[in-house]
Amino acid sequence: MPIMNLTEACSNILSQLAYLVEQIREDDFVKPAETLSHSTIGQHLRHTLEFFMCFEHGFDEGLINYDKRAHDKLIESDKYLALATIERISDFVNNVCDKSLKLEVGYDLKNESFVTIDTTATRELVYNIEHAVHHMAIMKIGIKEIAPYIQLAPDFGIAASTIRYKENSVTTSN
Repeated sequence: MPIMNLTEACSNILSQLAYLVEQIREDDFVKPAETLSHSTIGQHLRHTLEFFMCFEHGFDEGLINYDKRAHDKLIESDKYLALATIERISDFVNNVCDKSLKLEVGYDLKNESFVTIDTTATRELVYNIEHAVHHMAIMKIGIKEIAPYIQLAPDFGIAASTIRYKENSVTTSN
């Protein structure tokens, strides 16, 4: 898949997230949702954006580590800062070119030791798309509970493969 298709997918996801943030009331952005184990839409959005931010930061250095997120409380509590962050990430994503990178991962629960593996910018775009869709599906659950007035895109939080499957199921059943 050409990198342009991936940047378009990322742009679509980021646009959907921006539309969500534009619609949500400030108090609902930070309201804990029982269905989300008392986390907030802002927290899930911040988490999603910080993965993109780690990719952005690591892209220039050539080394990405998603464990070293900032956990920025301002992004999860200030919807206008979240919108500005989405805009900045969109600019970055639209200018990504493929290149070789390193990815640091750490799964040792007792200490902060990392394994470094080879990756590419294309692979990390794919990872961020999948990660974002996953969290968007979670956010959708919380939105239905605390902010049902929000109008989400029909494909918000749904994987492209699921959309294609459903479309094929409809056409083959007719």
